[in-house]
Amino acid sequence: MKASENKAKLSFTNGSPDVELPIYHGTMGPDVIDIRKLYGQTGMFTYDPGFLSTASCESAITYIDGDKGELLYRGYPIEQLAQKCDYLDTCFLLLYGELPDAQQRDKFHKLVNSHTMVNEQMQFFLRGFRRDAHPMAVLTGLVGGMSAFYHESTDIHNPRHRDVAAIQLIAKMPTLVAMAYKYGVGEPYVYPNNALSYSGNFLRMMFGTPCEEYKVNPVLEKALDRIFILHADHEQNASTSTVRLCGSSGTNPFAAIAAGVACLWGPSHGGANEACLNMLEEIQAMGGIAKVGEFMEKVKDKNSGVKLMGFGHRVYKNYDPRAKLMQETCNEVLQELGLEKDPLFALAKALEKIALEDDYFVQRKLYPNVDFYSGIVQRAIGIPVKLFTGLFALARTVGWIAQLNEMIGDPEYKIGRPRQLFVGPARRNIP
Repeated sequence: MKASENKAKLSFTNGSPDVELPIYHGTMGPDVIDIRKLYGQTGMFTYDPGFLSTASCESAITYIDGDKGELLYRGYPIEQLAQKCDYLDTCFLLLYGELPDAQQRDKFHKLVNSHTMVNEQMQFFLRGFRRDAHPMAVLTGLVGGMSAFYHESTDIHNPRHRDVAAIQLIAKMPTLVAMAYKYGVGEPYVYPNNALSYSGNFLRMMFGTPCEEYKVNPVLEKALDRIFILHADHEQNASTSTVRLCGSSGTNPFAAIAAGVACLWGPSHGGANEACLNMLEEIQAMGGIAKVGEFMEKVKDKNSGVKLMGFGHRVYKNYDPRAKLMQETCNEVLQELGLEKDPLFALAKALEKIALEDDYFVQRKLYPNVDFYSGIVQRAIGIPVKLFTGLFALARTVGWIAQLNEMIGDPEYKIGRPRQLFVGPARRNIP
């Protein structure tokens, strides 16, 4: 970061001396005021619930301009990556800073493919869960449990260990997600086939059986790959911040990523696409498209308690660029599967039309986000609603790893320790 010649001056009305604070410029985005010495100079902390106005780190990985509706991975627009690259190319970019050349691409794809199998003992670990356990509960346990099976890559301060753990996590996450699914439905696990693409391999492990050959549908393969690319990273969101905070203690990479999986499970974060599909199904049960207008009126009534899922975003104040790409993918998948008249998709289009035309939603910039369409695509492919967030975790793993590695490599990184404004009882004695 580059220091500005300007300084921020903090003045007090009680006569305390002014405090000058450094200002830094990034490549893009708002400048930041460095408050690290504020407590030492004034004895005061800043107060920022949710850290909405606080830059917690310096990062060169992902940039979001919410007003423009722009998302960049290492400087590349998400639209270009989704149209010209596959998921493993995107993984290479996030991990190493540049897109791979032909030789690097071939080597990286082979490296990931050579680590897709998981330790056979993990099957017995998996069998300890109830069959009806939520897949995210299972996945949190499996990812955290990897540190018990892969001792050669658990030292977060060893660059070689971090590299090995990164490849292991990226390669094995599809296998673990598919195993969790197969276990829940009582079907035999399907071992990886490294001759297939990353997304094709996942589809086969999910929907293939030992009794017949599984043929990968290229349209679904492409759609799944795009979902993975669109969810690969998203700056300092809740789960990424969790991974960074967890990793700052020096814990192993698998434990840090497991913490990210657990955080992602929340309905306000990774569970949003699941909540969006549930909403559409509720509207369908109410009477379908005929009830869309009535439903949207309830959304506008603050006293109704009805929420519109899949619209609006904490960061984007314009159309989510990922939503445009996901809408395109949604059309392709439904057409391929003969589901163009899918009632939930028709509902989604009706909701979108109202949201883009009604002043209430337009003024509040409640545009469709990526969750709005990704749930419909996954449902059409055959992925159960409870597993939606598992796919999100699979895709986001590379972003978490890249962010974790960046933090460890930052000479200014310290263990995370947020402060508080204490409002409890003052010191008192037991009589």
